[in-house]
Amino acid sequence: MDPGWIPFHPNPSKPRYRPPAGAVDAHCHVFGPADKFPYAPERKYTPCDAPKEKLFALRDFLGFDKNVIVQASCHGTNNAALVDAMAASKGRARGVAVVGEEVSESELKSLDHTGVRGVRFNFVRRLVDFTPRAVLERIAARIAPLNWHIVVYFEMPDLPELEPFFTSLPTVVVVDHMGRPDVQKGVDHPEFQRFLRLLDQHRNIWSKVSCPERLSLAGAPYDDVVPFARALVERFPDRVLWGTDWPHPNMTKEAPDDGVLVDVIPKIARTPALQSSLLVDNPMRLYWTG
Repeated sequence: MDPGWIPFHPNPSKPRYRPPAGAVDAHCHVFGPADKFPYAPERKYTPCDAPKEKLFALRDFLGFDKNVIVQASCHGTNNAALVDAMAASKGRARGVAVVGEEVSESELKSLDHTGVRGVRFNFVRRLVDFTPRAVLERIAARIAPLNWHIVVYFEMPDLPELEPFFTSLPTVVVVDHMGRPDVQKGVDHPEFQRFLRLLDQHRNIWSKVSCPERLSLAGAPYDDVVPFARALVERFPDRVLWGTDWPHPNMTKEAPDDGVLVDVIPKIARTPALQSSLLVDNPMRLYWTG
């Protein structure tokens, strides 16, 4: 574990909000344990172990039924910890993998069989080294026949450069954490309005309305992030997902209380119908029944 690493909250509060039956935490991770699933040599950070048993216990404590586990950059393209967690979930977890161009067809089919339903492309340079766009295009072409989608992680100022690539992809594209908008600029700022137009014009593009703890300037309960997430939920109710981001890697001040994060949900999805779409219908369609 890196010096100064902030581990996940040891004792999160019980949320006041009760998720609907079948609710899915559609963005979370597993890390290690390192003695069984070593971290990638090329990683840019070394987290604390956050094994599947901790994740599943948190899922039950918060009132969720299922998880979508996203491969994090510290494990590189070795998806063994992800596959292990999905196998242990007894059908209650799906995955988003990270693969390189060298991945074989048999490996892709094996990942599909275990429950992987997408791949992640990370464009945050402080977390990963640059991957040539031509390589990503070839990966996208290979996973499209599996009916997988592509998850993209970037920061809002980079959207103008990346938008032509995103709109050229042959799959559903899911944007992590609303593209990390600068909440100080407000929802009416041209940056966020450009993001809304992107979803308006391309129905294959979805957004996760997650990680207020990473975006907030005010801190918990993250009310300064609510208008951004609410705008997406109300404008695109059939193309939004929510997740805890547990175990919250690379936090700079403190680990968020996961119970507080869950209590943000009714602020951004203000009706039972919107909550059901966000937490049940959309993730089930993308990861289990689609």
